[in-house]
Amino acid sequence: MTSPTKRKIADGPQQIVERLAEFIGQGHREGVVSLYHPECRVAMVPDGPPMKGYAGVRDLFGDFVANRVTLRSTVSGEMINGDTAILQGEWMVEARDGTPLAIEVAKRLDHGGWIYFIDCPIHGPKPIRS
Repeated sequence: MTSPTKRKIADGPQQIVERLAEFIGQGHREGVVSLYHPECRVAMVPDGPPMKGYAGVRDLFGDFVANRVTLRSTVSGEMINGDTAILQGEWMVEARDGTPLAIEVAKRLDHGGWIYFIDCPIHGPKPIRS
């Protein structure tokens, strides 16, 4: 029997968020982790440092998965260059006011599936201050 994680790879960059929403709704934390690169960076807190790697993803999405929140998202822009893509979209958690702007970088894996490499789900990258 094929595991849900292997069965639900993202065939294109835009599908990553669909899979993410499915895994969160199922309470499947390792499924969420499977959608991220092992060396990923996720910037959820505007003034905080990005979370790193699988451990960061597990910590970051722990409450989302435990509460099986409903995530809604639309991808409004995509540019693919070889095995790397940049996405722009909006997302929201059901019953939450506001729609954060997301900017994400995705990578294609050897098996053809796509995962997040850099994820800024609430805001753009932290501004450079001189």
